[in-house]
Amino acid sequence: MIRLATINDSKSLLKIYSQYIDTAITFEFNLPTEEEFEKRIFDITKDYPYLVYEESGEILGYAYANRQRDREAYKWNAELSIYLDKSCTSKGLGKKLYCLLIEILKLQGIKTVYGAVTIPNKKSEGLHLGLGFKSLGVFHKTGYKNNKWHDVEWFEKQIMEYTMNPEPFISISKVNKEKIQEIIK
Repeated sequence: MIRLATINDSKSLLKIYSQYIDTAITFEFNLPTEEEFEKRIFDITKDYPYLVYEESGEILGYAYANRQRDREAYKWNAELSIYLDKSCTSKGLGKKLYCLLIEILKLQGIKTVYGAVTIPNKKSEGLHLGLGFKSLGVFHKTGYKNNKWHDVEWFEKQIMEYTMNPEPFISISKVNKEKIQEIIK
């Protein structure tokens, strides 16, 4: 089952995220507290979709969109993130979550989505390329973690037509909930 995340999911989501804290997949050094993670979920879900995948009552993955940059002219862009329980990778779940996020973002007026991947990461690189993302390039040695400098490749995908005078970005809280449910089902 895929559904919108709530703050009550923070403990389960943090458990999944903890599997990546000692890797270069996240550039965060210390695992956030549950309270910090709740605040992140709260802040993101005010404006963007945050999806969880649940199986037999256990959350096994999540994906969310967030603002790509702060300046107002960037409001038609979103950056996507995804974390799966390590037991659930390479089963198509990442693709499903990303595709659903993109469909919801279209309802919000988002034109372009981005993904950042610490490389090498064949699974994540393959996910982006398989969904039609194009590589924008590599930020070389942009992060230092685990006694090593890491490169990050940025990917982009246009999901809607670029128009003159685009409609304003619509916060997830103002998108028709029935339409969101139709997409998720």
